[in-house]
Amino acid sequence: MKAARLFSTGDIRLVEEPIPTPRSDEYLIRVTSVGLCGSDLHWFNDAGIGDARLKKPLVLGHEIAGMTEFGQRVAVDPAISCGNCRPCKEGNPNLCTDLRFAGHGENDGALRERIAWPKKCLYSIPTEMNSLDGCMLEPLGIAIHAVDLGKIRTGMRVGVFGCGPIGLLVIQTARAAGAVDILVTEPLPHRMAAAEKFGAKPWSPGEEVDVAFECAGVNEAVEDALMAVKPGGRVLLIGIPDNDETLFTASIARRKGLTILLVRRMKFTYPRAIKLILNGQVDTRSLITHKFQLDEIGKAFATASRREGLKVVVQVSQDKAEVG
Repeated sequence: MKAARLFSTGDIRLVEEPIPTPRSDEYLIRVTSVGLCGSDLHWFNDAGIGDARLKKPLVLGHEIAGMTEFGQRVAVDPAISCGNCRPCKEGNPNLCTDLRFAGHGENDGALRERIAWPKKCLYSIPTEMNSLDGCMLEPLGIAIHAVDLGKIRTGMRVGVFGCGPIGLLVIQTARAAGAVDILVTEPLPHRMAAAEKFGAKPWSPGEEVDVAFECAGVNEAVEDALMAVKPGGRVLLIGIPDNDETLFTASIARRKGLTILLVRRMKFTYPRAIKLILNGQVDTRSLITHKFQLDEIGKAFATASRREGLKVVVQVSQDKAEVG
């Protein structure tokens, strides 16, 4: 089978490998669609993310849809929690101390034709959806988890600082949770236009929000979030900074008595994400602006690195239900 492996900074190559053999608790999955995430770009451009560094050639890709050997279309949760550590037992598998995550560290991801993955991590994709929708369930899950942590209530005003795919999903999810006004910042005009299409309006200094979501991974967005949120409000940090540091003016956060929360992936979100899409409350398909084949993997990463469009998806194999 073909697999795309990252050998060093910017050096991703197609290689031929054996098809993996599933264990008794796994299914063999034919990968159909894989979305490229900002964290994939960290690996591609920096050969690592945070304190995790590239130690051996790595298959990236954790926004995954595929087909089981029995013909069932599935979305794949990329996080394999142990179920035994304290966070897992406390209901926080996203904080698992022995977590294995697709396309991270020494755990290969899904930019390859087949993966063997635990059955417990597979979610059936309804017939009304295709694999493009399926690979968007993971980033939508991030947005759902962030909105949960933000404790959005009906009538709230929300700020979203950074309108890449995650920010655009936070906008829609916050609206579905009851937010009535959503104010945003975004330097790229095409992403600001997408945010406005979903009903958001540009934020101006001095405008106050109840909850602020930082989705850019840059300190300027963090500072704007702190400036915008009301005294006693919540700030959710979702973005991953390039240099593994987040800096902000402490006096502002302290005097406002802010609660600052960091969003660690997601938990128990796939069924809810599917319902939001089926009910028309969240539009994921319009976020997919670029599609590439696996043998175009270099072009796919180059496009995503330039922040062209919104979401780049690699179509590893064909799903007959795909349209457009």
